[in-house]
Amino acid sequence: MKESILFRMSHIYRDDFRVRAFTFGQGEKALCIVGSVRGNEYQQLYICCRILRRLKRLEAEGRFAEDRQVLVIPSANPASMNIGKRFWPIDNTDVNRMFPGYALGETTQQIAAAVFEVVNKYRVGVQFTSFYTPGEFQPHVQMMRTGYENPEKARDFGLPYIVMREPRPYDTTTLNYNWQIWETDAYSVYSGTTTRVSEEGAELAADAVERFMVLNGILKGTPSRAAPSRIFRYDDLLKVCTTQAGFFRDLVKNDERVSAGQALAEIIDPCAGDVLETLRSPADGVVFFRYNDPLIYAHTAACKILRDPQQRF
Repeated sequence: MKESILFRMSHIYRDDFRVRAFTFGQGEKALCIVGSVRGNEYQQLYICCRILRRLKRLEAEGRFAEDRQVLVIPSANPASMNIGKRFWPIDNTDVNRMFPGYALGETTQQIAAAVFEVVNKYRVGVQFTSFYTPGEFQPHVQMMRTGYENPEKARDFGLPYIVMREPRPYDTTTLNYNWQIWETDAYSVYSGTTTRVSEEGAELAADAVERFMVLNGILKGTPSRAAPSRIFRYDDLLKVCTTQAGFFRDLVKNDERVSAGQALAEIIDPCAGDVLETLRSPADGVVFFRYNDPLIYAHTAACKILRDPQQRF
């Protein structure tokens, strides 16, 4: 393993800002893994910690293919993470909305440019990312339909779901989108949590990456077994939204099977304690996403239900 610094910026009062990277193997630039890009993505950083520890062991065992190279960037935004702020501390900009970057631009544009200059040379890119709304997803691989996506190859991760979605205008400045446009096979992997570390989710994500590396000739060995992945469109998820604001009391868990009309959550008046609203499932299926902050606004997605299989792809 070799450690390098992709980007460095001097700081008057604190230690220098550095984006660290770790390289395994040599030869073809086969795989790049990016962890946290936002300052509250603790689970994403922790996953990279687990992956790095595993890759060091596999390298010592001689499991890497002789002509393959892997790059791991645990965090592209350690400054925000140091103070627990999701976006850039100075101007509240999102590094993951700055790609492919601009070397002479604002600080976050410079960070994105320095990172992208390196990562866009890799054949496959994996980003552990987070959703803009507080909550927990079922573990899955997500891809945007840019014309360069490869959903069948995403099955190599062995995760239970592969989600395809249409890109929106703001997606054009994300790492995943630009990776695809620059002809890298790009995959966004959601392990479940963001601000809370999940040992189970981190181990699942590390297993998925190792399985992908074995099946694609980056690691030697036999891949672990996994259940078939279900591919569906993001628009197929049924959103259950609030009409009231208040305390959020969930009544179901992720991956729980629910029936049409079943109570999913209650919205409680923060002062009087009355139940203002009971949210119910619109169909039979499983809970794919669940809001998890104590308080919730009105007109917010509290749950997303994946209906029983309907292949409309």
